[in-house]
Amino acid sequence: MGGTWHDGDWNIAHNPTSWEMMFNAIPSDNIGLQWEPCHQMVSLIDPIPQLRKWVGKIFNVHGKDATIAWDIVKEYGIHGPIEFVWHRTPGFGDSNWTDIISILRQNNYQGSIDIEGFHDPVYRDIWEMTGQVHGLNYLKTCRGGNFVPNPK
Repeated sequence: MGGTWHDGDWNIAHNPTSWEMMFNAIPSDNIGLQWEPCHQMVSLIDPIPQLRKWVGKIFNVHGKDATIAWDIVKEYGIHGPIEFVWHRTPGFGDSNWTDIISILRQNNYQGSIDIEGFHDPVYRDIWEMTGQVHGLNYLKTCRGGNFVPNPK
């Protein structure tokens, strides 16, 4: 939710290095993360290794994705005149949600994935609900589809 090493006075958990510092300073099972792959990707961090490392400290997952335009990064860099990353609704970005959900399940995550809307530059305004419903259906597919109970 904002913040960098240089500014932002209200979010200290903006980066995996700060997570390490935070959890080392306060070793408590009651301190955790509200995690989403988008925040990692905006910093050009692969979210999968971070998820594997910190999955035990994740208390809530935001369903927000990102698209990185690597062609723009390669031509202009990250401080150039052209935007290189966009926040996206799940199903429209670069995250592998099947892997994310699998890692969460393998580590007994019991929480929800809350779709965070109103960020996608394409599915916005009159298309907002279309994008969010697509995101919900996409995440259901990534978890394996509709729940089917085992036969008795």
